[in-house]
Amino acid sequence: MISKEDFIHKDRIIKGISDDGSIKISVVKTTDVVKTARKKHGLSLLNTVLLGRAMTGTMLMASELKGEERIQMRLEGNGPVQLLVAEANRVGEIRGYAQKPQAELNYENPDTDLSDGLGVGLLSVRKTLYNEAEPRTSSIELVNGNITDDLAYYMVQSEQVPSAVLLDVGMNKEGEVTEAGGLLIQRMPDAPEGAIERLQEKLLDFDSISSLFSEDYYIDDIMEKAMEPTKVKELDRQPVDFFCRCSRKRFVSALAMLGPDDLKEMKEEGQELVCHFCNEQYHVSREEIEELFQQTKAKMN
Repeated sequence: MISKEDFIHKDRIIKGISDDGSIKISVVKTTDVVKTARKKHGLSLLNTVLLGRAMTGTMLMASELKGEERIQMRLEGNGPVQLLVAEANRVGEIRGYAQKPQAELNYENPDTDLSDGLGVGLLSVRKTLYNEAEPRTSSIELVNGNITDDLAYYMVQSEQVPSAVLLDVGMNKEGEVTEAGGLLIQRMPDAPEGAIERLQEKLLDFDSISSLFSEDYYIDDIMEKAMEPTKVKELDRQPVDFFCRCSRKRFVSALAMLGPDDLKEMKEEGQELVCHFCNEQYHVSREEIEELFQQTKAKMN
């Protein structure tokens, strides 16, 4: 059973706005989300930090959506990580994966930098929104590869919203995740000149999010600290979790959409299907594939 203290400090996101309505802020704690992702995918130190930041940033962006609208961030580069995918929705469900989960850098090289993990590449954001038949996608070139700077640049270039971003995954000497989270500050259209620039400059010397969580700051405290001396009022808060909606039924339904020739090749041995996002494995027997094969043939006659 979860203790009262753990429940109070569990992963959540909070949204707030300055008293004059000129600045919005979101703060999220994703410690358990990142730990779960690492365990499910067997992530290296490098991928734990990078995918953790990507999932945290995606959740911050998803907090601006409605209902079960969702947003997906893809980061592709020529570095050893190659591809990261993170997805979140407005109700606080986060998931993600790394194409090369064991990818690592040579930390003995003094010139090694976190951004080398992704290298040169693209950040793409796809939004699945209500009342739009097709997802909306936009891309930018990676400006750093540390994801924090890349997301801030994306907000300005693609969303046309000057923003300040902090994303953080803390690790101890044993290579274990201590705390994780982030914040996103956005300028509203009627913000006074220089308001977001002052906050961006302030965040350059701001304590790391993981260290603040380790010192028993919570999302409320960090929101107030980041906005000082401006007063901020809470708009919304909700839990966030690593959660994937995959199921065996969904995978079987996907197989049913294949043609008879494809199903014929599969039915001799059955299939082991793995979800990219959560690494869950599902077995579909020969008998089930045979039944799908016969159903598909019948539809074509």
